[in-house]
Amino acid sequence: GDSAGGSAKTGRDRRIQAILPLRGKILNVERQKHNAAKVFQNQEIQTMIRALGAGVGNNSEDEGSFDPEKLRYSKIIIMTDADVDGAHIRTLMLTFLWRFMRPAIDQGHVYIAQPPLFQLSKGRVSKYAFTDEERDAILDELRGDNPNAKIGVQRYKGLGEMNPEQLWETTMNPETRTMLKVTVKDAEESDRMFEILMGEDVPDRRAFIERHAKEVTNL
Repeated sequence: GDSAGGSAKTGRDRRIQAILPLRGKILNVERQKHNAAKVFQNQEIQTMIRALGAGVGNNSEDEGSFDPEKLRYSKIIIMTDADVDGAHIRTLMLTFLWRFMRPAIDQGHVYIAQPPLFQLSKGRVSKYAFTDEERDAILDELRGDNPNAKIGVQRYKGLGEMNPEQLWETTMNPETRTMLKVTVKDAEESDRMFEILMGEDVPDRRAFIERHAKEVTNL
């Protein structure tokens, strides 16, 4: 969005990084995959297609299909909030890339940024945690032998809460950042997962969730 996009634009290295702010959730293309006209009418999707500059469509025989050789950037990095809403937006974007720009994933161009959830401060020392478990470990470290030590803990509700320097330090600096590379081990299974989790078949999705509910580790 505009808030996080502003911090990212200010904090980036302009020589090697470009920022495309997207407002809110993009269209769930899995429910419109047979209605390309509606997909391409979506303003945020139009903006993404223009920015990447490599066309759209997975059928190589189509004149307008996606051509990874024409990508303007070697890395497409999805940077969303570290909460559940951010995960939803990230999933919607991955669904679009899978259905309409899959070669970008197959050829290793797509990454997921890993912004922190917490900042922990003691005096002039600040550390960042990416999970609840990491937060607890850093708390123990900062307390040391003093269980009553005053530790400041800030939970980031969104990227927009970070100033440009924090966003660069934690998420965007190529020397120190952590990113997940999006890879595909089983294309057929990945395709099935997108259909179940993002498609229109509600009973199938509910059955999947009930079947795997006990395996959830992050909710």
